[in-house]
Amino acid sequence: MAMAEGMAIRPGVTAVIGSGGKTTLLRTLGSELAAAGHRVVLTTTTKIFPFSGVETLTEPTESALSDALAERKLVCVGSPFGDTGKLTAPKLSMARLARLADYVLVEADGSAGLPLKAHESHEPVIPVEAGQTICVVGLSGFGRTIREAAHRSDRFAELAGVTVDTPATPELVAWVLRAESLADRYVFNQADAVEQWEWARRCGALLDRPFTAAALRKGVCGTCVL
Repeated sequence: MAMAEGMAIRPGVTAVIGSGGKTTLLRTLGSELAAAGHRVVLTTTTKIFPFSGVETLTEPTESALSDALAERKLVCVGSPFGDTGKLTAPKLSMARLARLADYVLVEADGSAGLPLKAHESHEPVIPVEAGQTICVVGLSGFGRTIREAAHRSDRFAELAGVTVDTPATPELVAWVLRAESLADRYVFNQADAVEQWEWARRCGALLDRPFTAAALRKGVCGTCVL
């Protein structure tokens, strides 16, 4: 459970917010925890596509979910969102999910597929039951203009005190993360080159919370920095 242990994932409800790898992080953590024998639910408070290779239960009863977890350990739970193929929040409450599973991992944010994000007042949708919140930050957005790289780019620029045509440096990203102060821990994902690992170090050094650098699609997680 290298990533789950490195990120200090605790039993109960964990919210994952931000951009640049939330879904991959959820799948990775869920698979690790399930392989260790824990019962794990993947779900959302916003909208997600079902996880490939993971059984999806739409609006299950508590009994059906309990049986599925006993047999498979890892399941995705949600409610159909029209005919989009996406899922939205399940009818079962987070508290009830947490009674049935050892770990409930919740995608609690949207980012329109962009690597960086700032948040409006109604975002993110963190469940009150969450014992910890992890913010994912996509390193592929560093060096690009805020306009190109950030979801809610106007808000991002406003928080950073610059224009949307300003490149997103590690220092600017750290400023926005500190201004929002939404997470207990940060994961700098998409560390696919030496330069990006250095960007993660520079940005993380300016934060007052633990951070980790990772290349989640490659299964690589750097040493957690406290």
